[in-house]
Amino acid sequence: MSKRPIIGRFAPSPTGHLHLGSLTTAVASFCHIKALGGQWLLRIEDVDFERCKQAYSHSILDDLTRLGLHWDGEIIYQSHRQPIYDEFINDHLSAISYACQCSRKQLSEYFRTHPNKATPPITLSHTLQNLNQTQDLNAPPIYPRLCLHQSHDGQHPDSKIRLCLPDVATAFYDGIQGVIWDNSAKSLGDVVIKRQNGMINYILACAIDDGLQNISHIMRGLDIMPMTAAQLFINKACQLPHADYFYHLPLLHNNDGQKLSKQNLAKPIKNEYPSELLIHALRLLRQPIADDMQDGTVDDILTFAIKHWDNAPLMHQNSLGIASDSQ
Repeated sequence: MSKRPIIGRFAPSPTGHLHLGSLTTAVASFCHIKALGGQWLLRIEDVDFERCKQAYSHSILDDLTRLGLHWDGEIIYQSHRQPIYDEFINDHLSAISYACQCSRKQLSEYFRTHPNKATPPITLSHTLQNLNQTQDLNAPPIYPRLCLHQSHDGQHPDSKIRLCLPDVATAFYDGIQGVIWDNSAKSLGDVVIKRQNGMINYILACAIDDGLQNISHIMRGLDIMPMTAAQLFINKACQLPHADYFYHLPLLHNNDGQKLSKQNLAKPIKNEYPSELLIHALRLLRQPIADDMQDGTVDDILTFAIKHWDNAPLMHQNSLGIASDSQ
């Protein structure tokens, strides 16, 4: 039996410029996979055709190049892969998905008149519970399956498509956060995998592409961890391989305690001094810094970081700290 190749990836969404939070994820995933002797693939997750812009994609590529974070192989753009996702929906997921016409306004009215049907999301893991409390105190109730009887075989072309997730406790081991238990049916409900306007949602596109690219190691932000059990189910339903190893990194936060993100107006990185920026990212990731690193090139810095990469300082942490305004 042949050994599976070691393959990691960085998968930014070009809804804005690269900021310090996404940079730390890029640096961590690059150094970690290279320390294992693996490939680091780059995937541009631009399925959101309303918010993603080509100019942001070019900016991200420029930042990564200046920082010495050179990817292996060709770049995959999810915006070019709509037929692939549609094929998986029709060929592998049709029996466990359905068309839905419910709008947010309709659901809000339904829950107002049927308060006993408003089931809040339930998480099994303390890590997920703590994450949900800091991420979204106003999470909507679990979708009550009002449209479960409707197929999506062309009879409802203007509908969104929801996927039925299994009502079963699932565990996976995270190399940073430890053993994580989740029940996707209770924590997420029947997720939308394709919107009414035809847009494929992240949860589906990411799972399919990770399988098709044979990704073995996934290192990404802790905010994505609540989707992991669902994505493992999607891989299985689509008869695709899933990652063997997950690592969900602690997040950078702003002064208000929010995750550093484009939605929260995180400032773009300044790549004029790439060596300083790399060292700053490595300090945030609690990695060793050589005394003479300040005078090194980006290649020197990354060579040292790869050789000394260590997940231990990140273990069981949910925050890398506060990103100051100057960052």
